[in-house]
Order: sequence, then C-alpha cells, then structure tokens
Amino acid sequence: MSGWFTLFTNCRYLLNGELVEDHLVISDETGLILKREGYIGGEAIDLEDSIIAPGFLELHTNGANGFHFTHYEDEKSYAKKIDDIAKYYITQGVTGFWATIPTVKSDEFQRILPALQPREIPSSASLLGAHTEGPYLHPTKKGAHNSSLFHPCSTSPSTIFGSSNLQSSVKLATLAPELPDSMALIKTLTSHGIRVAMGHSTATYEEGLSGLRAGATGLTHTLNAMPVFGSRTPGLAGLVSLPETKKLAPPWFTVIADGEHLHPNTVSLLHRSNPKRSITITDSIELASLKDGTYPGHSQIPFEQAKNGTRATIAGTDTLIGGCIPLQQSVRNLMEWSGCGIAEAVGTVTENVAAFMGVDGEGGRGVLKEGRRADLTVLSEEGEVLQTWVAGHKVWDKEEDIRTREDDGEARG
Repeated sequence: MSGWFTLFTNCRYLLNGELVEDHLVISDETGLILKREGYIGGEAIDLEDSIIAPGFLELHTNGANGFHFTHYEDEKSYAKKIDDIAKYYITQGVTGFWATIPTVKSDEFQRILPALQPREIPSSASLLGAHTEGPYLHPTKKGAHNSSLFHPCSTSPSTIFGSSNLQSSVKLATLAPELPDSMALIKTLTSHGIRVAMGHSTATYEEGLSGLRAGATGLTHTLNAMPVFGSRTPGLAGLVSLPETKKLAPPWFTVIADGEHLHPNTVSLLHRSNPKRSITITDSIELASLKDGTYPGHSQIPFEQAKNGTRATIAGTDTLIGGCIPLQQSVRNLMEWSGCGIAEAVGTVTENVAAFMGVDGEGGRGVLKEGRRADLTVLSEEGEVLQTWVAGHKVWDKEEDIRTREDDGEARG
C-alpha cells in the first residue's frame, strides 16, 4: 500500500447505529483509525458510495467448512485448522471471532482451550478467545448437548476448564441460572473477567433477574433451549425489554436469524424490543458451507448429522444442532424480517457485540472511532460484503476473488 495512511472517500460509514456521511482515514502503519482531518497525501480510495462498517464479530460459532472447534488431534494441526477457518471468515466480512466449545468431557475442554487463546492471524480474522457453552446447563433444555456430561454448578470451573484457561482463553460462558449454586458460579466466572450469558435453561423471569444481579449480562440464542415467552410467564426472554436503570441493565441477547431456529417474525419481535442490546449470531457448525447430506458426529454429538439447506439436525430427528448460514446472510435476514436499516442491522454484529464483550475501548474493535483497530467491512446497500480490511490493510476483495477463480477455471480448462 502506498503511503502511511489511507483515505476513504465517496462513502458512508456506520457509527452508533447510524450512517454518517463523511470520509474515513486509517493508518497502515499502526493499523488504527485516525482523525478524519489534517492529512495530506497517502492513498485515496473512492468507494463509489459503498458503506464502511466495522469488521463483523462472530460471537457464537462452532465452526464451518467441515471443521468443528472440538475437532482436536494435536496442537499443530489444530492451529492450522484455526488459521484456515479464520481465512474463510474474512470472505464473510468477519474480522474477529470467539470459538464456541459446547459440552464435552473435562479433559477435552482442557486439551482444546489452550489453543484458543486470543491471537492475531495474518491477513485473517482474529481469534478472540473461547465461548464455553456448557457444562452447567439444564438437562431438560440440552438441545443437541450430551446431558450425561453436564456438571452441577458446585463443580469448580477450574476443575472443568483448567485454571490457566480461565485466565487466558475463556471469554464467555453460558450457564443455566436456575441451577443450585449458579449465583456463586456466576460471581466466580465474572471475577476472572469472563462474560456470563444465560441459556439452555428452564429459568423463570425472576431467576433470570437473580442471574443479572449476580453478574450475568447476556442471553444465549434467545428463545432457543429456554421457556417460551408467555403472557404471564415471560421467562428469560422477558428480560430483553427491561428498562435501563442504574441498578440493573437489560441483558445483551443473541438471536439466530436463519429462519430455522426462530420464525422470522419472532426474530423481528426480539430485535425491535431492544435494538441496542440485540446481537445476531450464526451458531454455525462444521456443516455450514458444505453440501447437503449426512455427516459423522464429533465429541459433542456422537450421532450422524444431517444437512438439508439451512437446516442441520441429528440424523433421524428434528433436533437442531446449529446454524448453516454465514453472518452476512444473517444480517440481511434481520434487515428483511424486522424492517430495520443496514446501520442498525450491522450494529448487531459489530458495536453491540464489542460492547457486550468489552473489546470496544482504545485499541479495540467493533466501532469506527479514532484509536480503534482499522478492521473494516465494505458493504453494498443491501448488506453484501464487498471488501474486508484487517489492521489497515485490505485482505479480501469480492471482485478480485471472482476474477482469480475465473482465471483459475480458464487455466484448468
């Protein structure tokens, strides 16, 4: 790249859930966003009225492209698989991800988690740590988890995950707040700087409030593997419309917008209840981007898995096992189903995620402010990813990718 900074012109960018008519300046030396005035020279890029968004953040993904994050054989091959999936994520506008490890045996948690310490991956999405979804879940809301591997909340997380991993790798944990000793567990996890979300749970609204008071700040795949929202029994989902108060803030809540886990109108209802706390996730699994068919299981699911379009289930059952669409499609679905604009929809995979996980400060990501990482996604008006930039450098371009594949096809032909 010529020059030490890049100036984007003829564009709009997303900030605080709104489209801003202005240019953006980034440094290819520091990899950070700069002030928007006072620069002469550098490289000017005309984006032809495209939209600049923060790089998307994948909060809840179990894998894609045939790789599940529980597929661990040895340290070297696992690191290579992480690098490969990180390279795939940038083609979807994702510049950072937390790898979800569902309920597995304690020794497997402790074998896998050291390899999920946050790290930057050259020209790819950054690994931001791990999300442990289990083993402190309610057996009647197990979903595709193996309930025989669940543990009571009295079992120390150090015993399950390993003390060093609590300090380094685990950044988010999902648990059921109605279980005995869960309040103490929430406090233990948050004392390590780990965010806690409530899910795979039978909890009542009141039990959810107790979880929030103990330090939980999120809901995992809202209305999936939790009680339905009732007229007199709102359950955990009822927490999304809590008023903002100094004593107790409403939780951040994640939503799977694939049309399989929730009805489109339900997605709209949840999001529109509190757009500033809404987070869109894929809950993607290794079957995402693979052809339809039957595939083997893994450490979480010791059964064959069936993929049919956007639907993935345990073979021979109706039990959903995760998502099969990329995050950019989820954003477009949210726009269509809720009627929200692109700025609000993209906020659910950028600014909202970064705020929930506490990575939006100086030198952080998820927001286009001075001093934050220049991780960017260039979008069309419809929300299609056109380019991805990491730390001030372009790492993927849709048109260039298409031309490369066409040239490769001609060469092979």
